Amino acid sequence: MVALLTLFTNPILSSPSSCSSSSTTLLLHPPIPPTTVHFSLSSVSAFHPHEWFSISKFSKASRNELKPLFPQLGLRPTRHISIQCSCINSPANLHTDIGILFPFFRELGLEDKETELVLDKNPTLALTSLDSIRARVRSLLSLRIDSLTLSYLIVKCPSVLTAEEIDPFICFVRDELENKIEPMQLKHLLTTADPRFLVGFDKKVKLLLDRGVPSEKIGYVLNHVKLAKAVCLRPIEEIDRTITFFIPYGGIDLIVRRPEILNYNLESQLIPRIGFLLDLSGGDKDATGNVVRRLPMILSYSVEHLEGHVEFLRSFAGLNNQEIFKIFLVFPSVVSASKERKLRPRIEFLKQCGLDSNDIFKFLIKAPLFLGLSFDNLNYKLVFLVKIGYKYRTRDMAMAMGSVTRTSCENLRKVIWLFLSYGLSYSDIVSMSTKHPQILQYNHSSLEEKMEYLIEDMGREVGELLAFPAFLGYKLDERIKVRYEAKKKITGEGMSINKLLTVSTKRFLTKKKEKKLLHAVENLTCDEATCDVCEFPFYYVSWCRQLQLGEYRKLR
Repeated sequence: MVALLTLFTNPILSSPSSCSSSSTTLLLHPPIPPTTVHFSLSSVSAFHPHEWFSISKFSKASRNELKPLFPQLGLRPTRHISIQCSCINSPANLHTDIGILFPFFRELGLEDKETELVLDKNPTLALTSLDSIRARVRSLLSLRIDSLTLSYLIVKCPSVLTAEEIDPFICFVRDELENKIEPMQLKHLLTTADPRFLVGFDKKVKLLLDRGVPSEKIGYVLNHVKLAKAVCLRPIEEIDRTITFFIPYGGIDLIVRRPEILNYNLESQLIPRIGFLLDLSGGDKDATGNVVRRLPMILSYSVEHLEGHVEFLRSFAGLNNQEIFKIFLVFPSVVSASKERKLRPRIEFLKQCGLDSNDIFKFLIKAPLFLGLSFDNLNYKLVFLVKIGYKYRTRDMAMAMGSVTRTSCENLRKVIWLFLSYGLSYSDIVSMSTKHPQILQYNHSSLEEKMEYLIEDMGREVGELLAFPAFLGYKLDERIKVRYEAKKKITGEGMSINKLLTVSTKRFLTKKKEKKLLHAVENLTCDEATCDVCEFPFYYVSWCRQLQLGEYRKLR
């Protein structure tokens, strides 16, 4: 057998050694014309201890492993090595030209040192045809991966160029998912997950679609999870069990809203966290589901974290489990507030204002944002209230603070200036907001429309607001205008705006019909042939009035 071994290497001044009948020829390539060196296969025994010589193992060996061989051959190795072996008795030639990979990888943005690293990490590249590598690169680029990301990917995980599992994955993402997965997600997945775990990726994604994830949302879901952890490394059965587990608490819609849920382990994380909330609610699954739907992120907190917040509210604020859960219902973000930097000083402020545990509970139910707003936001509003006349650390101050937490600092400023522009003083504003604290949180544009209608259309004085500031809380078109116009036709303009608006809708309609009937009966004259209400002759008017009043008394 005759073998031909070609190395791209630099020559040294040693002369080639002679060989026996079984020989190997070495050709030395540019910059100096190739020189043929003959040596016997026994001369490579230091490199390969077996009786026969394996070119494939030779090509996979690192340069450090090859160093003992080169001095025997009288050669000095360089970074470019191309090996060609041809055997007379072999029907085909094995050709692995590593040298041509260097310019190819240069085109992709890799330096020669990085190419060496890639070849060391993935020796299979030496046995892979250049056409196959080029085809894999084109496939990766079809996933919208840019050249910079691709070069990083090749250096970090060279197996992406040769692993058999990559092609089916690329086809699924590109063709069936229509490239809905972001390139950065793919980069992270391919650099962290072994290609073997890409097998079955398509089945797991199809499971999500079959269980109810809308096709237009599947990209959003996959782009907001850790694909390696939540999909590739997780058995399809566990993904299915997770979806089933959440059916009472929001089901697949919850997962679509908060895909990160799939990152958590069902047995060790999700079930204990839901269980804690369920116990706190007294076993109410619907209420627990409401909390989770309002803030799906609550499932990212450990049971220990949730227990810490519950114990703090129980011990420092004096609340019981039922009250704490109700606060969770209206403001689940309380679990994200720091106990020491936010919860403790704010609850302490409410205590200083004279609120007991029951008052604190009622306050937090109405103004839960008090626990979540930034220090600067609360400080601005507190200073503003003090400036207009509120006394610090009083119950009225606490109620006003609860109201202004539901509005912006800018709107609060405009509301105060609106009242001042209509001639009200700071003390008037404090008086009104003490009776009806909500006026501080209403939109300033809406307040201006109501005050203009009160003065211009109803002909009232702005001072009437001091006695009945709640007027500003009713809807202008649906309540104030409708009732005023209806009442004005019956009783005229001199009416109490308090009684006009505070009576219930049912009571108002009943009184309106009664007034209308009395008005129609009283307007009958002797010249009229019949009553325009009941069609009785005019001489029955007195009896008709009694009858109708009796009917309305029954209705009432």
